Amino acid sequence: MKIQLAIGLFASGMGLLGMPAWAEKADRDKPLLIEADAMRHDENKLLTHFTGQVVAYKGTMVLRGARMEVQQDKNGQQIAQIWAAPNERVFFRQKREGVDEFTEGEGEMAIYDSQADMVTLVQRAEVRILRGTVLADQITGQKIVFNNTTEVMTVDRPSPGTKATDPRDQRVRAVLTPRKTTPVTAPPATNSALPALRVSPAATESKKP
Repeated sequence: MKIQLAIGLFASGMGLLGMPAWAEKADRDKPLLIEADAMRHDENKLLTHFTGQVVAYKGTMVLRGARMEVQQDKNGQQIAQIWAAPNERVFFRQKREGVDEFTEGEGEMAIYDSQADMVTLVQRAEVRILRGTVLADQITGQKIVFNNTTEVMTVDRPSPGTKATDPRDQRVRAVLTPRKTTPVTAPPATNSALPALRVSPAATESKKP
């Protein structure tokens, strides 16, 4: 049986500066809607567990994984942690503010902090920026953090000593595509810019027989 739970969130009241922002501004004021196969809630601890094909929605933000834990404080703010099934990764997607772009990400674990308006992807983390349906930017690392309040993304490499099958996995990697700019065209010339031709009377009289 699929379980649905809507959790109301308080707005942080902090504005985002610049365009485009990492996330759709209106998402912060939306409730957190969670679907799962099973749910267990502890009212004393304000802790809720979801298991089985978990999908969480908050405006345009989507998180998918195998299980999820939501810790709520007395002010209604939540920290949601979501884990993937073995050998899989959590999926994250959110629309960016003011443009036809989406941020997609994956990691073995994801954390959403409603008060800080922050999303964290951990272990085999990857982020993709889609402009429309076209892949523009791609970033990989050990941990990727989106701070939607400050509009800053940070990427950390694996800890020293971490074993990797590919030596390149010990480094942060990014492929960034330049944005296309609209060429500036010069305005068309008008007749007023050209001097008018005039026939002098002397030239006209010289042609008479």
